Amino acid sequence: MNSTTLFYIIIAIIIIDFLVDKILDALNAKRYNDPIPEELKDVYDQEEYQKSQRYKTTNYKFGLITTTFSLVLTLVFLGLNGFEFVDNIARSYSDNPIIIALIFFGIIMLGSDILSTPFSYYQTFVIEERFGFNKTTRTTFILDKLKGLLMMAVVGGGLLALIVWFYQVTGTYFWLYAWALVAVFSIFTNMFYARLIVPLFNKQTPLEAGQLRDQISDYANSVGFNLDKIFVIDGSKRSTKANAYFSGFGREKRVTLYDTLVSDLDNEEIVAVLAHEVGHYKKKHIIFNLIASLLLTGLTLFILSIFISNPLLTNALSVNIPSFHVGLIAFGLLYSPISELTGFVMNHFSRKFEYQADDYAKNTYKAEPLVSSLKKLSKNSLSNLTPHPAYVWVHYSHPTLLERVRNLRK
Repeated sequence: MNSTTLFYIIIAIIIIDFLVDKILDALNAKRYNDPIPEELKDVYDQEEYQKSQRYKTTNYKFGLITTTFSLVLTLVFLGLNGFEFVDNIARSYSDNPIIIALIFFGIIMLGSDILSTPFSYYQTFVIEERFGFNKTTRTTFILDKLKGLLMMAVVGGGLLALIVWFYQVTGTYFWLYAWALVAVFSIFTNMFYARLIVPLFNKQTPLEAGQLRDQISDYANSVGFNLDKIFVIDGSKRSTKANAYFSGFGREKRVTLYDTLVSDLDNEEIVAVLAHEVGHYKKKHIIFNLIASLLLTGLTLFILSIFISNPLLTNALSVNIPSFHVGLIAFGLLYSPISELTGFVMNHFSRKFEYQADDYAKNTYKAEPLVSSLKKLSKNSLSNLTPHPAYVWVHYSHPTLLERVRNLRK
């Protein structure tokens, strides 16, 4: 195989991935007007249902525009030897492979962010605003962008620099050191995400003493779950949509409730949502996901180590000087079908785990408060109640609302 053939394989992968994604989107869009199942008739009234249909249709059309723009831009960039142009800029500043890689990816990431920001702005301040979800101020939007770029530069740049250094020092065995680095970093961020990352973007306050905290504590004690740290996060500063999540292990274990969740649901419903999250913890889903993620990362790095030294990867992107950073881009494009497949498998396990967590909440607390909470959350986010099965099969990490309600009531 020569570099030209590999280049056309990359182009084919990009186009096929786009077409498959658009076919699934179109199939899903055709189901927007399907009649609501009997079990979900109480989620929307007629006016709200029409609003949800408009919201879904608007997002579908906007997604078609953004993804088509991304596809065209990617193909033009590849066709005009964009990676060679960026690589030449990076090499004009240094001969050090680490510095070159940092400049190269810095330019790519910054350029990508600049091009995507207008779409993100429109999504937030036009679409989300029109349907009553947006609470983000323009100041918060800009600060979030700047903080995200700074984190990407510091954390992403640091990890990239170490991985390139491992490659320079150890050659094809770099994947073992890179895997160890990623493992330590993943475990650390899982442990301290709420303590170190969240405060950069949101304010967290302990749930105040009162009936809700007492009910949560009573439930946690009834299932032998030690839960001292219960926090409320100011999610309403960005959106009216609600959420709740667990983070950390051991002494760093905590539950975080969005303030929108606390205001939208009654106490029994909040405890039911918490019981579902406890189910994930008790069933070891968090540990499974972490281990599975690390194993997939190790496999990916091992495969990368086999091909990264081959100049064919770099040449396929029309870059004459073989390098780790350009090879990494080419490998990522070629590896995307496998990545899609592993993502599909992980979604399958995730949907299975959601059923198990729902069952845990049903068996240790109550089913109906969880049913009503799921319906309220779906209503408040204008969720799609009739998604296409193929779209669910490929993209959904959770079962549909109908499937969850039927499972909880069976």
